[in-house]
Amino acid sequence: MTATTERLASDGSQESFEHLHLRDIIQTLPTQCFEKSTGLALRAVVISVTAAIAGYTAIALAPIWLLPLAWIFTGTALTGWFVIGHDCGHRSFSKKRWVNDWVGHFFMLPLIYPFHSWRLLHDHHHVHTNKQGVDNAWHPWELEDFGNAPQWLQVTYRGFRSRLWFMASIIHWAGLHFNPANVAPRDRNKVKLSAAVVIVFAAIAFPTLIATTGIWGFVKFWLMPWLVYHFWMSTFTLVHHTTMDVQFRPAGEWNAVEAQLAGTIHCTYPRWVEVLCHDINVHIPHHVSVAIPSYRLRQAHHSLKQNWGHHVREAVFSWQLLKDIVDYCHLYHPTRAYQRFCELP
Repeated sequence: MTATTERLASDGSQESFEHLHLRDIIQTLPTQCFEKSTGLALRAVVISVTAAIAGYTAIALAPIWLLPLAWIFTGTALTGWFVIGHDCGHRSFSKKRWVNDWVGHFFMLPLIYPFHSWRLLHDHHHVHTNKQGVDNAWHPWELEDFGNAPQWLQVTYRGFRSRLWFMASIIHWAGLHFNPANVAPRDRNKVKLSAAVVIVFAAIAFPTLIATTGIWGFVKFWLMPWLVYHFWMSTFTLVHHTTMDVQFRPAGEWNAVEAQLAGTIHCTYPRWVEVLCHDINVHIPHHVSVAIPSYRLRQAHHSLKQNWGHHVREAVFSWQLLKDIVDYCHLYHPTRAYQRFCELP
């Protein structure tokens, strides 16, 4: 067997993917997992809008020593806004495309995220999950590329791949999502439209916020919750696909089942985070099929555990888990997944 079709399981046995296809996995899921529900979708909207209102009210009224808690809550609520836009991007929020587009743009507005640009680039991530050098979400650099990079870029990569991981999604947002050249020519007008929408929104909302509340108001009401949102985006993205034994594969060795089923991690977070973020960290079924709405992910995960439990990876979020990842998972290694910066000559 090639490296594509087997990996070492936690019990020491070899797990084979040679004869498995994603359709085999999908066919074992209950049909209800793919059903869109207007009621459940609207419930997510109500939760997110209510949580954001509560969060901004807390920011407005809280004494300065309680502001960090208000920022954490509000930024987490805004992450839920992103998840609604995420469902819209995968067309799993509504059966109507125009509803997905309008709702997706609306819920990504306060995050200054161009909806179509994110949607198209995120689709690329799903098609090429854990494909080395191709996946655009969080693929590790190869040793040769790192060594050939200029010094400033090496320093930047070291930071964002280790203790500054929580800022990595800001670089991803700014570096990829405002450039139409990052998508196919046929989609570039959509990217331009979405970028224009958020730029116009920012051009109106930011000066208005500063004029009415001052620079401190801008920092208090927008910047700090936005940074908390990016903390979660960076953390979720990292933990979804990174452990010391989840291997990225070159294109010629890549296997969809290994990448989407066994290369994605289900991580349990505190319940309030799960509720506000609409179960986005029940992530394995989402990679098995993007057609599963967020409110069906737990049902789908339960089914996957029943039928494919020996392939399913689960973790519980902790600072130790995060420390293990950012202290070890630095550069791509073809046989043991990662090597650390301290191992470099």
